[in-house]
Amino acid sequence: MSNRPTPSTARASSLSRAAGAAGAAVVGLAAAVAALGAGELAASATGAGSAPVIAVGAAAIDLTPTPLKEYAVRTFGTHDKPVLLGGIYLTMALFAALAGLLAVRRPFAGAAVFGVFGGLGAWAALSRPGGSAADCVPSLVAGLVGAVAVLVLARLWRRTGAGATAGAEPDGSGAASRRTVLAATAGTLAAGALAGVGGRVLTDRRYDVTAARDAVRLPAPAVPLPPLPAAVHPNVPGLSPFGTPNADFYRVDTALTIPRIDPRDWTLRIHGLVDRPQLLSFDDLLREPLEELDHTLSCVSNEVGGPYVGTTRWLGAALPALLRRAGVRAGADQLVGRSEDGMTIGTPLESVLDGRRALLAVAMNGEALPLAHGFPCRSVVPGFYGYTSATKWLVDLEVTTFAAFDPYWVRRGWDRTGAVRTASRIEVPAPFAKVPAGDVDVAGTAWATHRGVAAVEVRIDGGAWQPAGLAADAGPDLWRQWSYHWRGAAPGTHRIEVRATDATGAVQPESRAAPFPAGATGWHSTVVIVT
Repeated sequence: MSNRPTPSTARASSLSRAAGAAGAAVVGLAAAVAALGAGELAASATGAGSAPVIAVGAAAIDLTPTPLKEYAVRTFGTHDKPVLLGGIYLTMALFAALAGLLAVRRPFAGAAVFGVFGGLGAWAALSRPGGSAADCVPSLVAGLVGAVAVLVLARLWRRTGAGATAGAEPDGSGAASRRTVLAATAGTLAAGALAGVGGRVLTDRRYDVTAARDAVRLPAPAVPLPPLPAAVHPNVPGLSPFGTPNADFYRVDTALTIPRIDPRDWTLRIHGLVDRPQLLSFDDLLREPLEELDHTLSCVSNEVGGPYVGTTRWLGAALPALLRRAGVRAGADQLVGRSEDGMTIGTPLESVLDGRRALLAVAMNGEALPLAHGFPCRSVVPGFYGYTSATKWLVDLEVTTFAAFDPYWVRRGWDRTGAVRTASRIEVPAPFAKVPAGDVDVAGTAWATHRGVAAVEVRIDGGAWQPAGLAADAGPDLWRQWSYHWRGAAPGTHRIEVRATDATGAVQPESRAAPFPAGATGWHSTVVIVT
């Protein structure tokens, strides 16, 4: 008789091995959940930024090449951070499954995977600006808990004999029922998830500054600005509002967790090449004669026609006055702002002191800065993209030189100055919109911050440029909205283009350039279908 296994026996053996491997992988995943839960719980004592995944994610952002960062912003927009975190969790899940498979064969090899994870998180926490030994604790705790959990669960798994189907030899220490192993694995998963959720809740409660923000009483501006006239906004359905609501204001930054700063603990240090260094509390800042500034802020990552631009009324202390009080020394040419999370942003000093209304802003649209937009204080300097002018969660201002220090984005190849390029976009009709034949309203927005927009032109299907009607001019630091009445639109597919001319007479260039390294250029266009 043949000793060869029958097809049914071979199939059963194959299924058994697959089940054993799946069970071993689940052991690793359960240990990973326990590790992350323990890390989150420990981070409730050291801060949300020290949680293992957040620390690794922040380090990953710093190490990511600029072209890849631009691809992420271009592809995922404001969802780039959730995508990054999702990728980290997925990678961890794969390594956790591998650790489980290793642990049922070589227990300490599986545990070593979690040890490496803990070490990587500790390194990432230390690599952050201002990182301390305490910030390493959550990752080290996570690594230890993960290693212990995978050792215990893998041992139970081996004792059932099921581990043999994953390539392990029974350890001979006695039998354990599969029900016991399943209960232990499920319990580990549940405990890890509970610890993670609990740790996050504790962190949110401990570092919550919502009440402190709500308690801020903003002084009236020393010289209030009048309301913007209704004529700044053409009455065209679908056109974005002239003033951007706070909830709709774009957010592009590297912070995986929003810094939460109690204004009672906040201080701003002004130092460097100054004669009289300053240290201001939040109350000191509110006692300054506060100014209002209507200003359009845009992001250098904005593609042609993109959404990363907004207009708001800011309230804050005059930055030039504070710098003059400190006594700027001869030879200084750069002002470096430092954020609570370590971000550095450099602004040409001469532009801060040339008469423009640069602010240390404490409010947007009549309310204290939202947490995501820099509460309790951020800088605003008209004429520049955010990456060279708008430090959120500002805690430090250093007067220095360009030769002495390269800020965060300059070290990554971006233009040192970051002056805003002239831009215009079509908002109405929407891309590939179907509109009835006849007269069609075309409208949009243009900006050339701190120069102003003098003209906007529109053309259809590559024909002659036609002047668009400009809404009222609210000032050079604000965008300008425009409209064009397209008469006699014939059925078919048509291409609409727009270009702007700034107040110096310079026409927006046609040639397309990517945002890196100094901001996108090119004419925005859209395609519509006339029916």
